Amino acid sequence: MATKPAPVLLTVPGPHGDREVRLTSADRVVFPARGITKGEVVEYYRSVADPLLGVLRERPTNLKRYSHGVDEEPFYSKRLPKGAPEYVETAEVTFPSGRKAQSLCPTEPAVIVWAANMGTFDFHPWPVRRADPDHPDELRIDLDPQPGTDFADAKRVAAVLHEVLDEAGLVGWPKTSGGRGIHVFCRIRPEWDFIDVRHAVIAIARRVADRAPDDATVAWWKEERGERVFLDFNQAARDRTVASAWSVRGRPRATVSMPVTWETLPDVEPEDFDVRTVPGLLAERGDPHAGMDAAVGGLEAALEWYAADDRDRGPAEMPYPPDYPKMPGEPMRVQPSRARNKPDDAAS
Repeated sequence: MATKPAPVLLTVPGPHGDREVRLTSADRVVFPARGITKGEVVEYYRSVADPLLGVLRERPTNLKRYSHGVDEEPFYSKRLPKGAPEYVETAEVTFPSGRKAQSLCPTEPAVIVWAANMGTFDFHPWPVRRADPDHPDELRIDLDPQPGTDFADAKRVAAVLHEVLDEAGLVGWPKTSGGRGIHVFCRIRPEWDFIDVRHAVIAIARRVADRAPDDATVAWWKEERGERVFLDFNQAARDRTVASAWSVRGRPRATVSMPVTWETLPDVEPEDFDVRTVPGLLAERGDPHAGMDAAVGGLEAALEWYAADDRDRGPAEMPYPPDYPKMPGEPMRVQPSRARNKPDDAAS
């Protein structure tokens, strides 16, 4: 009977001195198509811990975990997993249901390495800091290519989004999603709640769709989207997260959600960035989003757009995700093809 390999102790420097983190099952292949092992993923996270911690620090963070590799179904840890070391800190979050939980709150590199050893491929931070978990300091826009579209379409829509963000007084920071999509984040002052931030995203997304109606859509119902890129405004709702920059994605190639600049975005492809290529790119080029924390904006213009849409175009509110409590002013959560006719319509 084969003996189980002994854990390896990794020394991880940090603000409170060195931490020793256990690495278990280092030789387990977790990306079979590339032969990438768990040990390689953990080593990847050691190499990008500094910029990743800049993304995650003080944020409640969900972990998307693959215990035995990419070929199995992942699961999310929205609460701090049991058995965490004493140096792993938490932040209290409130879910849409009103329930509260203690979520992982990364504060030092050893926390990232520990989470990677727990089978974490991607980190999903909330857009808030733990000192004020009800007021986001980050606005996020998810460009999600629909069937029939691809990364090239997302790049074309991202260029329009860049223009709209400039007009809103916001600085956007793009990154690849690790798949076919693009995520754009903006630092904002934490003066607005989740509802306001979501309304700002809806207003921004509408303007992108207005300017590029053949390429972009804000239609919540899939049957209405067509072959266009969906600007997913509901990723701005409370308890909705997207994979962070520098996160490994659960895809056969072990691609990474890579921060890029507006200047380089037209020339990149998602496959350019993976567990084996990104450490070298970071060492060579540095962090493309290093200036994000210094570029803080506000939502005044975007919320004025939302109010104008509500006044001039009819109700501006859009449906929330299906598991979300019914929200004030929200339209029916019934896809158009299944909506029942009103009684007077049926009689006419």
